[in-house]
Amino acid sequence: MDIQPSKRTWNTPVRERWNAPIHHCLKAIDAHVDLYLKTGDSWHMEQANFLRSYLHQLKTWIHQEENRLKYRNAEDTE
Repeated sequence: MDIQPSKRTWNTPVRERWNAPIHHCLKAIDAHVDLYLKTGDSWHMEQANFLRSYLHQLKTWIHQEENRLKYRNAEDTE
């Protein structure tokens, strides 16, 4: 299966390198939740929660780096 990168309306050099890994983590979360619902195996929900926590931390770091490097979303200034 060939996964195409999602279209972004706004991007920065900080975000660019993380778009694909974030996309893959979201797909992995979906897969774990699907398997949890099908099997009832709580390990899958634990892994989905682990990935959610990782993504939250990563996105927080991205925002901090963008602020530090003065990248701003044009929509934020309107």
